[in-house]
Amino acid sequence: MMNNRRNFLKLAAGTVAALSLKPSFAISGVSAPSFNFDYWFWVRPSEKDTAATLKARYTSWREAGVVGLLFENYSEKHFSIAKEQGLQTHRWMWTMNRGEKELLSSHPEWYAVSRSGKSCATSPAYVDYYRFLCPSHPDVPKYLEEKAREQLEKKDVDGLHLDYIRYPDVVLPVNLWQNYKLDQSTELPDYDFCYSQFSKEAFKKETGINIDHVEYPAQSLSWRNFRYRQINKIVNRIAEAAKEYNKPLTAAVFPTPDLAKRIVRQDWTNWNLSAVFPMIYHGFYREPISWIGEAVAEGVQTLHQKFPLYAGLYLPDFQNTQELESAIQLAKVNGASGISLFGESEIDQEVLDCIKRIKFG
Repeated sequence: MMNNRRNFLKLAAGTVAALSLKPSFAISGVSAPSFNFDYWFWVRPSEKDTAATLKARYTSWREAGVVGLLFENYSEKHFSIAKEQGLQTHRWMWTMNRGEKELLSSHPEWYAVSRSGKSCATSPAYVDYYRFLCPSHPDVPKYLEEKAREQLEKKDVDGLHLDYIRYPDVVLPVNLWQNYKLDQSTELPDYDFCYSQFSKEAFKKETGINIDHVEYPAQSLSWRNFRYRQINKIVNRIAEAAKEYNKPLTAAVFPTPDLAKRIVRQDWTNWNLSAVFPMIYHGFYREPISWIGEAVAEGVQTLHQKFPLYAGLYLPDFQNTQELESAIQLAKVNGASGISLFGESEIDQEVLDCIKRIKFG
């Protein structure tokens, strides 16, 4: 998973998983069962993989304590073989970031707009694939619910995992500023979204405030809270759909509640999820491994047991399995229900032995 669009921020020179998600796993409004400390992996399925390769791979992962996989694309072959090996199969879905050519050409008005007036349809921030939708457009929530239902309807999809369920990054992790030759110590207009006519009108209708007449819109608390709620509504709408299928809904989110709000306008503690997977990628933020424990503790304490938290770890940031083991133990003692690993190509036998040792002693 390290050579793809998801981690462009780490590789700019050029979503998760640790849920013991049983079929009876509670969704919003239902009490969750007890959990073991479990592992999940993010996976990009390749149709080039043979059935024999997949069977051996997925068997070794299950034996190491992995309970399920989050697949970015739907592959009947991958899903069926994973399920045969006793793994749960969840569909990892890009949500607000939708760059389909057909959608771009037919509905450019659906896309988010920056404070400087640039649309993600024509001038995406940072990289070309950053094509975020406007959550306030009246057609967008329904469209995203329909896309979610397309996955939830599949019998071999055990649950839905939301990724890019946010606005574009108004502030990048500090380790990435140099890659874009940016100083984001203040919120820059080109990266502050969404100022579309639909967002402005919805905000004015709700609050009576015309954001264009606010001298410092980036500092407006009511404007910021409004944008949190627009994303919250979409998540909770999809959660209601997932409930109809009796399937869990999870999400890949930014590391801590505070950081998520500040840099991507993401208010994930107020979502109706079955579990959450904060991407606690310490290297992105130039933080030591000990920060992983701090981030987990903040998330767990803020959630107040609303739903489980699984710490997402970025394998390329670890120099060796001793560091990885330390990170996993920090997540465990600070209240995580498990961990998720991002970096499929680096999951070797040494990594599997490490996580197996922690889980089974």
